[in-house]
This record gives sequence, C-alpha cells and structure tokens, in this order.
Amino acid sequence: MAKHDPDLSRIFHALGDPTRRALLLHLGQGPVPVSALAAPTGFALPTVLRHLSVLEEAGLIRSEKRGRTRLCRAVPVTLDLATDWLAAARAEWEARTDRLGAFLETLEDDDDPEPRD
Repeated sequence: MAKHDPDLSRIFHALGDPTRRALLLHLGQGPVPVSALAAPTGFALPTVLRHLSVLEEAGLIRSEKRGRTRLCRAVPVTLDLATDWLAAARAEWEARTDRLGAFLETLEDDDDPEPRD
C-alpha cells in the first residue's frame, strides 16, 4: 500500500470538497455540459470551472470541447485507487483490532482464578 501516492493524494483532495463530490455525482449520470453543472450550484462559472479543474487534475473527470460547449464526463475507474487504498487500510486496522482482542482475551484468562475443588 503506497502511503504517499501523489495520485491518491489528488483524488482524496478532490473528494474532500462537498461541491466537487456533488459535481462528480451529477456526472455519474452521464456527460454533462459545464453550464448545466454550474446551474444548480449557485456559484459563478469561474468557481465551478476551478472545481472541475481539480477533479480533472485528479483524473476523476475528463472534459472535451464540442463546438461551443464543454462536456464533462466521469472517469469512475480512477475511484478504484481510492477504493483499493481504503480496503487495504481497513484490512490492516481490522487485523490490528483482532490481534488486540486476542491479546486482551489472554489477559482476561490470566486474571481468572482457577476453580477450586
């Protein structure tokens, strides 16, 4: 598990903002023009473009110009990096808590007085 993967850092940075997460969810329905993405946010277009830029730098979306319209689309496979990292971190912490639980059980067994006949 890479602890300091720069791509992973960009992904988590991009996902760390609720506006960017909302934009990404909207893009999960298919390609959307930037103007349609900006409308429900209430933000000025330059602000939305900056959020989209962060998502694109992280590899979470792609954009392309079609005539006078810029379309954005999600790149769901990029989320696999974050999912894999989270799964590995979860497995590591579950293994640690399992070992701690087993250790605590041995301590409890040592504290139990032996039955007397």
